[in-house]
Amino acid sequence: MKTLVVAGHGMAGHRLVSELRSLDTAGSWRVVVLAEEPHPAYDRVALSSYLDGRSAADLALSGPDADADADPMVDLRLNTRVTAVDRDTRTVTTTTGEAIRYDALVLATGSKPFIPPVPGHDLPGCFVYRSLTDLDAIRGAAVPGRPGVVIGGGLLGLEAANALRLLGMEPHVVELAPRLMPLQVDAAGGGVLGRRVEERGLHVHCGVATASVQAGPDGRASAVALADGTALEAAVVVFSAGVRPRDELAAPAGLPTGERGGFLTDPLCRTPDDRIWAIGECAAVSGRTYGLAAPGYRMAESVARQLSARPAEPFTDPDMSTSLKLLGVEVASFGDAHAHTEGSMALTRLDASAGTYAKLVLSPTHTLLGGILVGDARAYATLHPFVGHPLPPAAHHLLAAPAPAA
Repeated sequence: MKTLVVAGHGMAGHRLVSELRSLDTAGSWRVVVLAEEPHPAYDRVALSSYLDGRSAADLALSGPDADADADPMVDLRLNTRVTAVDRDTRTVTTTTGEAIRYDALVLATGSKPFIPPVPGHDLPGCFVYRSLTDLDAIRGAAVPGRPGVVIGGGLLGLEAANALRLLGMEPHVVELAPRLMPLQVDAAGGGVLGRRVEERGLHVHCGVATASVQAGPDGRASAVALADGTALEAAVVVFSAGVRPRDELAAPAGLPTGERGGFLTDPLCRTPDDRIWAIGECAAVSGRTYGLAAPGYRMAESVARQLSARPAEPFTDPDMSTSLKLLGVEVASFGDAHAHTEGSMALTRLDASAGTYAKLVLSPTHTLLGGILVGDARAYATLHPFVGHPLPPAAHHLLAAPAPAA
């Protein structure tokens, strides 16, 4: 029997184990899963719901690696991280000091929060928003009725702001870009999103850098100073300014990394070592990393098929679309949302009174290339499947002017 070691037990690592156990009907692989966190894999996308009444058990992902006794072919070890990879002896060393031999190794180490190196970033009262443990720490420090500041206005930043709101705090969001969610929405969509979340009690500060985190008399973070001279009172500061791939195992093991980090792989998620793969946020597939769950799932499924000697599709052109509700505001972004395709044109409709924005990006032949929906994303389910195809009739209704009031 061969041994597969999976370094990491996030959503991608969990999907890999589930897929492999489903495909490995002959029982060829014994799987050792080394999980750094004290919890089995959980739904990180729904992290903020942990502060809205759901428990760690509610967020747990079901499968053969859900607990230590669920499947005799899966050995799940919590609180255990890989510290070194020896490619010559095909062993990994763990934080417990144990050396585990592998026939195949899948690196699924995920990513870590990026903390801007501003003065005071490491004061007590400063947190990151990444794991259940982080949320437990934020919950313990939250002071209902007091201001809290989130550094970063992307997807995770708005989730973190919502978490502070659920804890009874008054959240502020500081974003260096001129709008919230700059990767997903354009200027007009960001304007609508900003107004809608401010109506729900969020204070938005865009287009300004964080200068420092200031300490109070007790030595804890008490305020955030912005580059424009503004000082924001803060009982809690949460950094959510992006993530970086966890690829620290690469250099000591002689594995290459991408230009922006991550274990460098080919389109089948294979590193130059034919016994080592990388999946999820730590993988730089053909040099590019991906921060969403869906691409990580595709990588995991491909590697599971390879390990079970089945045909596998190369990982190309992943779907990076998003559709979600942030602080009660629906947002969807899909395809070429920013009209980067040469010759493309954008059709937009802004309804200020309703607080909605719709944008469709079309090719010269009226092929749907992508779009943005803010405030009302009900059309996403209809439009998204038509990316790369002629514009559907629903799009014309979406962009039509509203009927005049009676």
